[in-house]
Amino acid sequence: MDFRLSTEQEILRESVRSFAEKEIKPVARELDKKEEFSCETMQKMAELGLFGIFVSEKYGGQAMDYISYIIAVEEVARVDGSHAATVAAENSLGIGPIYYFGNEVQKQKYLPKLCRGEALWGFGLTEPNAGSDAANARTTAVLDGDEWVINGSKIFITNASTRISAGVTVLCRTGMRDDGRTELSCILVETGTPGYTAREMHDKMMWRASNTSELYFEDCRVPKENLLGTRGHGFHQMMQTLDAGRLSIGAMGLGGAQGCFDMALKYSNQREQFGRPIANFQVNAFKLADMALEIECARLLLYKACWLRDNDLPFSKEAAMAKLCCSEVMYRCANHAVQLHGGYGLMKEYDVERFYRDQKLLDIGEGTSEVQRIVIARHIGAKCL
Repeated sequence: MDFRLSTEQEILRESVRSFAEKEIKPVARELDKKEEFSCETMQKMAELGLFGIFVSEKYGGQAMDYISYIIAVEEVARVDGSHAATVAAENSLGIGPIYYFGNEVQKQKYLPKLCRGEALWGFGLTEPNAGSDAANARTTAVLDGDEWVINGSKIFITNASTRISAGVTVLCRTGMRDDGRTELSCILVETGTPGYTAREMHDKMMWRASNTSELYFEDCRVPKENLLGTRGHGFHQMMQTLDAGRLSIGAMGLGGAQGCFDMALKYSNQREQFGRPIANFQVNAFKLADMALEIECARLLLYKACWLRDNDLPFSKEAAMAKLCCSEVMYRCANHAVQLHGGYGLMKEYDVERFYRDQKLLDIGEGTSEVQRIVIARHIGAKCL
C-alpha cells in the first residue's frame, strides 16, 4: 500500500494553502462579521482552478481526480469554512449533477461558465418540512405541454442567490410510480425565470460569508428539456450526489480540524503561565496530542473513501463514515482549541472563535450525524429503521 500523494497533488496542496493564507485569511474575519459573500475572492478561487476540478477539460474543467478535489477543499477549510463551503457546494452540488446526469446540450450550456467561475449553481433539495426525509419533498412539477410548471419552496440552499448565481437544480415530485411511491425528478431552473425567486438568508451562526438561500416557485415554467437525466430518477441522482458531497463535507471537517490544531499549537507555544509556555503542561500537551492523532486518523479514512471513488469501487459506506468522523473530529479539535486559548478563544478577534461556530453545520449539512449512523448501520447489516 502506497500512502504517498503524487507530485501533482503535493503541488496542489501547497498552491491552495499559499493562496488561502494570502488571499482568504486577511478578509475572512471581516466578511464573517459583515455576513458578506465575496465575489472577488470567489473569482480568485476560480482563477486558481478550484471549480470543476474533477470535470473533463472538454467542458472547461481541470480533469483531476477526486482526492485532488478533496485536498483543495481541505486546504481552503484550514483557513475559512465559508469559502470552503462555496467551493464544496459549487463542485459537488452545483456542477456535479449537471456533469454526471446532464445531456450534452446541458453540459455545453452550463458547465464551461460554472468551471470558469463566471456563474454559480445551487442544488435545491432541502425543504422546510423535508430535511433528513428528503424524499418527502413537496415541491411539484407538472408537465403542461412543452413546459414543466413548478410550485413549492426550498430552504438552506448554498450559492443560489448571489449576483452571479445562474440557476438551481430542483428536486420535484413529478407524479406517482407504478408501485405507488412518489416519482421524483430533477429539473434545471435558471435565475430570472418568471415565478422563481431566490432570497438570501441572514443572521446565521456559521458560514456567515457563504451564500445561503430560500427558493420559491410559483407557477414557474421551464422547458421540458430542462429535465435532468431520466424522469423519475431524481432520488437516485440525489443519493449519488450526496454520497460524493459527503466527501467534500468531510474535507471541510478535516481542514477545519487542522486549522484548529495549527492555531492551538502556535498559541500554546507562545502563551506563558507560571513562567513557561502552556504547551509544556501535560494536560495541554495531551490535548494537542489527541488532536494530532484524530486528525491523522480522519485523513486516512477520508482519503481511502476518495481512493475507492476514484477507482470506481463502492464508497457509500466509507463516505458516510468519513463525513461523520471528520465532522466530529473537528468538533473535538475546535473545543480543545478554544479551551487552550482560554478567554481569548471566546473573542471574535481570534479566528478560533469562528472555527468553533462554523463546525456545527458539519454535523447537520448533507445528512446529519444521526443519518450517517443510519447509513453506516445499514451497510454493516444492522436493521436500522
